[in-house]
Amino acid sequence: MEDLKRVFIKGGILSPSELKQIINYATSLGLDALHFGSRQDIIFPYHEKNTAIDQQFPELSTSMISDTEYDNLVCSYVAADIFTNTSWLSGVTYLYILESFKYQPKLKVNITDPKQQLVPLFNGQLNFIASENEDYWYLHLILPNWEKPVYYPVLIYSWDISKTAKTIEDIYTDADDIEELFTLVNDILETNNRTIENPLKVDFKPFPYYEGMNKMGINQYWLGLYWRNNRYYLPFLKEFCDFCLDNKIGKICITPWKSIIVKGIPKTSKLMLEKLLGKSGINVRHSLLELNWHLPVNDDEALTLKKFIVQNFDQNDISTYGLTFAISNGSDKRKYFTSIVIEKNSAPTIVQDFQVRPTYNVLYCENFNPNTQKYIVYAQDVDKIEVSGLLMELSKNYFNQFGNEITDDDADVKKPKETVKEEAHQCAECFTIYSEVYGDENNNVKPGTLFKDLSTNYKCSVCEAPISSFKLVEM
Repeated sequence: MEDLKRVFIKGGILSPSELKQIINYATSLGLDALHFGSRQDIIFPYHEKNTAIDQQFPELSTSMISDTEYDNLVCSYVAADIFTNTSWLSGVTYLYILESFKYQPKLKVNITDPKQQLVPLFNGQLNFIASENEDYWYLHLILPNWEKPVYYPVLIYSWDISKTAKTIEDIYTDADDIEELFTLVNDILETNNRTIENPLKVDFKPFPYYEGMNKMGINQYWLGLYWRNNRYYLPFLKEFCDFCLDNKIGKICITPWKSIIVKGIPKTSKLMLEKLLGKSGINVRHSLLELNWHLPVNDDEALTLKKFIVQNFDQNDISTYGLTFAISNGSDKRKYFTSIVIEKNSAPTIVQDFQVRPTYNVLYCENFNPNTQKYIVYAQDVDKIEVSGLLMELSKNYFNQFGNEITDDDADVKKPKETVKEEAHQCAECFTIYSEVYGDENNNVKPGTLFKDLSTNYKCSVCEAPISSFKLVEM
């Protein structure tokens, strides 16, 4: 990433006019394509600073930041209205919250809905996650130099998110634990916090299909666009922006999967858009085998490995429904958010002057659910040729346990009934049970008569075995 220029797109949301300005800037620099980053930003290949061109785009050139001290603000607005969402959380709420951020964060901030799967919940450092209480959010923290992730002890009000994030960013180095941090924040800020009644629970759901033309309500569609090489060519993007402007489409969204989603496409313009896609040679409806991958930006080796694995999947008729994959080149420091990770090992120092074949580790997250944040090593130091077979084994393991997790919706259905054990007296000859509740009407024994109070002459009402034949049993 140090060799790339980044344009920070707040929450991954920009207007067609803003994207068109970025395209014009890139064209002026002699570039032919844009890349998207995993934090909903736009990535430029490295280029020398051109003062004359920068003067033509003053606002854009100042927002293009390559300094790794800063980061992009991520949010799940892209999933609103097209995937399952928390009932009170609308697209308008996201926009208001994003607008309240008047500073460029140094910590990674995520603002997400736990009911969607498209945008990761826990790969930021300040993760604001919507609760069931309207306009209140959990705050999950993974702060630099802190040993463990922790939850903030109260729910954060929507309109306090930006100032809470800024205050924590300014003072977290002065706190040793969450209690001390909470005290310091309260000393500085007046906030409308709320007590946490129930801990955050995120149910596992398979990863959604996010590409192609899809219905949205009655008279609208949404479109997901994906390039397998993450090179979004400028001529098409420019024409696409013009289409959005002509059809009064106000927002273009970038996903963390290096793809685009556009919502609110009028039904009357669907044919026009399909013509544009076809004329530009843009394919949609890629196979799930290759769609749900996260790769490092501008890494040809990772892209080649992915193509090799996907080809093996296809030849062996492997299903990867609901699974997500990542290839790591070691620069991301294990900030993963996929079900399965192929991690490239660094070459040992002793052989760095020689050309050696790379080796890989294969990891998977607990229950194949990235939200657990717990990764388990499945294989270490394996050759590229072995990776595909290991992933096929893992995909079969995934489907073997698929659906075993109980969610809130089906807990009452799947939860086994509690077994209640009782003691009773049973005839050893015919297995008739004597009930102390009901007695024995045939032998004139009243209901509620204890077995110990029966006459010594009592006989089984079915086989007439003596009372001595009755044994104490557990039912």
